[in-house]
Amino acid sequence: TDVVDESNLHRQLLFGTHDVGVNKLSAARDRLADINPLVNVVLHQTRLTAANARDLIENYDIVFDGTDNFPARYAINDACVTLGVPFVYGSVARFEGQVSVFAAPNGPCYRCLFPTMPAEGSVPSCAEDGVLGVLPGIVGLHQSTEIIKWLTGIGRLLVGRLFMLDLLDHSTQEISIQRDVHCVSCGGNARPTSPTTRPVPMNEAAAEIDVTAVSERLANGENIALLDVREPWEFAIARLPNAMLMPLSALAGAVASLDREHEYVVYCHHGTRSAMAANWLRSQGFGHVSNMTGGIDAWSVVVDPTVPQY
Repeated sequence: TDVVDESNLHRQLLFGTHDVGVNKLSAARDRLADINPLVNVVLHQTRLTAANARDLIENYDIVFDGTDNFPARYAINDACVTLGVPFVYGSVARFEGQVSVFAAPNGPCYRCLFPTMPAEGSVPSCAEDGVLGVLPGIVGLHQSTEIIKWLTGIGRLLVGRLFMLDLLDHSTQEISIQRDVHCVSCGGNARPTSPTTRPVPMNEAAAEIDVTAVSERLANGENIALLDVREPWEFAIARLPNAMLMPLSALAGAVASLDREHEYVVYCHHGTRSAMAANWLRSQGFGHVSNMTGGIDAWSVVVDPTVPQY
């Protein structure tokens, strides 16, 4: 049973110091009842998995995804697609956040954007990598806004659109997400999936390559191109030799300048944006694309400590 810890308080806004040691579900219920006693809060004292996600979600109209692990997120996605229930996605890492609405009618699902679940340990958790304390609350407010818009039928939902924000310079970006007709969850040939199994063959999703392998291949003189999808200010702080800068937000407009027959290794800060870019490039006909696991941060730690970390 997950209980409130003092280390949670800077980023989990439902809880206060008096909740430390208290079951999180109970503490959340009490806080919500204090804000609005007319709200009916139903607790599910269980861990959400691929085995129970459908049974839990089928009684609801929309899902607010506040999970912090990939198996739960893929389980939510697959259950929502099967049930026809949209879910509002949000994620945070250090100073960056993302929000979108997946599994909505005629819209893409989470697997359209991220076909393959990252290997365990390849993406740092908030506990490992840190997160600016205000960021989860800001992302949560954006998710809540999408819920309100969906319930009331107003505005334009983030269906087929990924909203990204970076609090270091308060910049925002948006990229378009297309529904993948080959998606194993929502595509024409969809089949039952489990977050513990690889959802697509390797020739349909961008491969992962670790920083050591990239370094060795470059040292051997192999003809691979490094594609940096970070922002210009990040590129100015740290870069890899001969890398091409092509920010994720500008990728769609610049893709025509790339040779579809060449081999590319895509990287960003920690590997999240580059995974997105690599999978998108695959969908555009690039047959030789890999995502560099851990990004330039892992390169600094494992390969070359003279590359600045930030």
